[in-house]
Amino acid sequence: MKNKRVDYQTSELRRKDLVESPMEMFRIWFEQVEGIHPFESTAMTLSTTSKDGKPSSRVVLLKGYDENGFVFYTNYESRKGREIEENPYGSLNFYWPSQERQVRINGKLRKVSRSKTEKYFHSRPLRSQIAALTSNQSGVIENRGALKKKFDELEKEFEGKDVPLPENWGGYRLEHRSVEFWQGRRDRMHDRFVYIKNGTIWQVERLAP
Repeated sequence: MKNKRVDYQTSELRRKDLVESPMEMFRIWFEQVEGIHPFESTAMTLSTTSKDGKPSSRVVLLKGYDENGFVFYTNYESRKGREIEENPYGSLNFYWPSQERQVRINGKLRKVSRSKTEKYFHSRPLRSQIAALTSNQSGVIENRGALKKKFDELEKEFEGKDVPLPENWGGYRLEHRSVEFWQGRRDRMHDRFVYIKNGTIWQVERLAP
């Protein structure tokens, strides 16, 4: 492992390349990677912390972004949901190896509106809706067979009907307070710029690699 190295040389990031808004900068980078690797573009690592300071991370999928933040959906009773209830601050990290780029975001997590969740939930494939109703995410199960049996029963029950939105399922928005853009460079001399919100103004600082 110690000899496995990559010498990044795809691109560079200069201060003059930056735009005023971190979300506009994110859009530019996101659309570039989306055009090449659409499935890679939406995967992001969400890190949360319990009330006693124990961190946990997992990959979730970005389902929307705008000037208000980054949206994803989950089971509110999952480990991540419980930790967000205990400590609403978290971070996201996008890693796009094809572009040799990372974007790191810190901020506060809030639930999205029930109407927004309802609209998204019913846009999902039917079997994905049933899966959300089936799974007590992060809960202990006897075996996969028991889970599959419940799924099959619900699929039969809701054949030709609307699947109800589970009360414990919905969206979160991470409202960004800082956004860092990382561009890999040769010899580990990477380019790093961070946008930090100060009142209504975004300040930009270059960070050492």
